[in-house]
Amino acid sequence: MRAIRAQYSRRGPVPETLIEPVEVELPPLQPGEARVEVLAAPINPSDLLTFTGEYGSLPPLPATGGNEGLGRVIEVAGDVDGLQVGATVLLPVGCGSWSTHLQLPARALVPLPEGADPVQLSMLTVNPPTALLMLRQLVPLQAGDWVIQNGANSAVGGYLIQLARERGIRTLNVVRRASAVAAVREAGAEHVLVDGEDLPERVAAIVGKEPVRLGIDCVGGLATERLAHCLGEGGILVNYGAMSGERCMISPRCFVFRDLTLRGFWLAQWFRRANPEARYELFAELAGKVASGALRARVHAVFGIARIRDAVAAAARGERHGKMVLCPNV
Repeated sequence: MRAIRAQYSRRGPVPETLIEPVEVELPPLQPGEARVEVLAAPINPSDLLTFTGEYGSLPPLPATGGNEGLGRVIEVAGDVDGLQVGATVLLPVGCGSWSTHLQLPARALVPLPEGADPVQLSMLTVNPPTALLMLRQLVPLQAGDWVIQNGANSAVGGYLIQLARERGIRTLNVVRRASAVAAVREAGAEHVLVDGEDLPERVAAIVGKEPVRLGIDCVGGLATERLAHCLGEGGILVNYGAMSGERCMISPRCFVFRDLTLRGFWLAQWFRRANPEARYELFAELAGKVASGALRARVHAVFGIARIRDAVAAAARGERHGKMVLCPNV
């Protein structure tokens, strides 16, 4: 059986010039394997950083793009039990999901609810767990507590708004451009602010004397310090990205006089530490929310694999409202 993969054999500053569709012959199924038709796979910022060589974990070259996605089982090896042909499955992280078909260990595939939107389910592995774990594990938040995040128009930002609202946690949502405000409001955010030097004063006008206990930064640069100045004494500021391309900048005064903590979060580290039961419970919880429609991400456009360069170029542009998703078999 032949498959088409979106492959790259070198790294460089312009991702869309590196990737191209390549036809390959799939080998016969080996014991314990399943053959999967890929239904949908998103294009994430981490994918683009993998092309440029700036991500924390880089696959050997040549490599197939795509770190997450959704598939349908079309064939299983004779010794595979418990996985049925036709099942909808979550693909394992880092499998090279930008492909029409994959052959994978059956035990690495997670069956998901039938009948849900495959595009929404395809985005389950990276951004929803990042949002949920940052809300759940860093600070013991209660209903009514305040959280501030920048990059609120990102996929993680949208999921965080929805997950926080479900728990009664109040969010302050910061964006870098005024044109992004409407989309964040449509995601359910009550408070949306355009970043700027007076951000701490505007935040204080909203929260009054109530402390902001958690700050979530994916921008870096001086945006990190502006978030820090919005936090209450003893607050936690977590960074999970650098959309500005700059290192986090923050004054020692925040640490010394206000007892703030700056730490990082990388989902891959959590996956390495968590046991299989914890990973399964996390995905089951999030899959249920996505399947019910309680958790959704905005989608800007869907592309077939023949247009992978257009898809990557569109994902790299800043002026968009939603995720670019590859549906390889359309």
